[in-house]
Amino acid sequence: MMNSNIHFQLSFIEPQAHYVEVTMQINGIVQDFLDLKMPAWTPGSYLIREFAKNIEQVAAHDPDGNPLRIFKTKKNTWRVETTSGNALVTYRVYSFERSVRTNLVDDQHAFISPAGTFLYVDGYLDHESTVEVILPAQWKKISTGLAPVAGKDHVFFAENFDILYDSPLEIGNQDTWTFVAAGIPHEFAMVGTADYNKEQLSQDITKIVEVETALWGSNPNDRYVFITHNYQSAHGGLEHLNSTVLAASRSAYSSPIGYNNFLSLVAHEYFHLWNVKRLRAEHLGPFNYEEEAYTPLLWIFEGFTAYYDNLITRRCGFRNEQEYLNELVVEFNLVLNRPGHKVQSVGLSSFDTWIKQYRPDENSSNVSISYYNKGAMLATMIDISIIAHTKGEKRLDDVLRAAYKQFYLIEDRGITEKEFQDLAEQVTGVSLQDIFSAVYTTEELDYNAYFNLVGYQFIDQNKLSQTPSLGIKVNHHDGRTTIKGVDRNSAAWTDGLSVDDEIIAVNNNRLDPMGRELDQAITFSAIGDTLTILVSRDGVIREIPVTLKASDKVSYYIERNPESTEEQRRLGNIWLSLQEG
Repeated sequence: MMNSNIHFQLSFIEPQAHYVEVTMQINGIVQDFLDLKMPAWTPGSYLIREFAKNIEQVAAHDPDGNPLRIFKTKKNTWRVETTSGNALVTYRVYSFERSVRTNLVDDQHAFISPAGTFLYVDGYLDHESTVEVILPAQWKKISTGLAPVAGKDHVFFAENFDILYDSPLEIGNQDTWTFVAAGIPHEFAMVGTADYNKEQLSQDITKIVEVETALWGSNPNDRYVFITHNYQSAHGGLEHLNSTVLAASRSAYSSPIGYNNFLSLVAHEYFHLWNVKRLRAEHLGPFNYEEEAYTPLLWIFEGFTAYYDNLITRRCGFRNEQEYLNELVVEFNLVLNRPGHKVQSVGLSSFDTWIKQYRPDENSSNVSISYYNKGAMLATMIDISIIAHTKGEKRLDDVLRAAYKQFYLIEDRGITEKEFQDLAEQVTGVSLQDIFSAVYTTEELDYNAYFNLVGYQFIDQNKLSQTPSLGIKVNHHDGRTTIKGVDRNSAAWTDGLSVDDEIIAVNNNRLDPMGRELDQAITFSAIGDTLTILVSRDGVIREIPVTLKASDKVSYYIERNPESTEEQRRLGNIWLSLQEG
C-alpha cells in the first residue's frame, strides 16, 4: 500500500432533489498545493461533457476541521492551499441526466458515473483509492465492478483512477441475480419495472458470453456486472472494464424483435471487453481526461463490434439466417441513404466523433456518417474476403484473436491501423488493401462482388424505379408541417426550401394537420414537374416553386444468389454458421 491515500465517501441527503454528496479525504500527498480536477469526458463516449458544471458547494478543511483556502484556477480545477498533504474536501454533484454515461439520482436509486463524480489530484491518476457508500435506510444494494474491501461494508477499492473511472455504481433496490458463464460469475442488476424472465436471460446471455469467449480465446475477467436501466423507451449501452451499463425499453423483453435487439445490445457491450477495453487504438488509453483522445480507428473498435453483435446472436441461434441478413442490411441502407457518405470517410468520421457523432444537427446527414454503421459494412467485407480467399479456413475471428494475443496479452499496448492490417494479412495470407484504402475515401466498394463470393447477392430494389421527391424530412406538430431536414442536392436543396420552413400550402391547396396534401401532390406528379409551395419562414410568407427530382434513396436487401456455385454456397454456410469455437 502507498504511504498516501485517497478515500471517497458517497452519501445521499437529498436524493429526491438529485444530489449526491461527496467527501474526498486526501492524506500524505505533500506538496505546495493540491490541484483537484474533474474529468471533462468519460471513456467510451467521445464528447467533452464538462462534468464540472454539475459540481457545487466545494469546501476544504484540514484534519482538525480548520478551513483551508480552496479556489478555482480552471473550469474543472480547484486548488487547495495546504502544505501538510492532508485535506478533507466536500462537494455536491447535481445528478439528473438519464443516460448510460451520466449520473442519475432520485428517490428510487442512484446511478453513479465515476468520471462525472470523483475528483482526482493532478499528477496522481495512477494513485489507488477507496470508495465508501453510505446507504440511505431505504436502499439495500450496491452493484459495481469495483473490488470490495475485505472486512468493510460498502467499501470498494480501485488500484488507479483509470479503473475507478471505468467502474460505475448502481445503488438502490435493484433486482440482482448471478449466473456462471465461461467459468466466470456474472451479476445482473435490473433497475426499474419490466417484465423479464431471469432464467431465460441467464441462459441466453450465458450462451453469448461463451460464444464470444470462444471467439477471443480467453476471458479476461474474474467477475462481471451487467447494470440495466429500464425506461419507457431506450436502447443503448456503455462498455467498461468488467461491467457494462445498458438502457432498455421496459417492454423490450415481451416481443421477439425487442428481446433479440436487447440480446444484440448485450452482445455488443460484452464484445467490448476485448475490442476497445483491451485490444485498443494507440490513443485510447491511458487517458487524458481533460482533452480529446483522437483516433481514426473507431471504425474497427466500434464498427467491428457493431458487425459482431447481431452476428453473435445468429451464431447463438437467436436469429435465423434471413432475420440476421435483415439486420445486417440496415447498416448498409443507413449509410448509403445519407448524403454524407459522399462527403465524409469513415476514418474522418472516427476522428471527428468529438464534434459530430454526439452533436447531430439538421445538416448532419448531409455531411457525416457513423463509424458504427460504415465500420460494420467494412467488417462484413473483410470477413467475407478472408473466408472466400482461404476457402473457409480463416475468417475475421482469427485476426481478432491473434491481435488480442499479440497487442494486449503479450505487449499490452495500443495499436495503429497499419499494425492491424499487417497482422490481419499475415494471419490469413489475404490482401485487404482495397478495403483498408476505402477507410479514407468516399468511394464505395463493390459490395455485391464481395457478397457473391459467398453465394449471396446485394440488390437495390429501388434501382429501376423513378420516384419523384422533394428531398425533405418534415415534422407534424400542433397542426403544422415543418421542414426538419433537407437532403443535399435534392429538389428542395436546389430550389431553396429550408429547415424550419412551415409548409402552409402546395399548388394552392392548404395542408391538413398531417400534411397529406403534400404527399398527394408528390405522388401524382412526375419527375420534372414543378410544385408551388407556400411557406412561412420566420413569420414571413413566401411562395417557392420547386422542380421535383428523382429520389436517390436506396433499399438494399441481401439474399442467397440462385446462380452461386456449390463452393460459394459452402462458404456462405460457413459465414453464417451457428455457434463458432
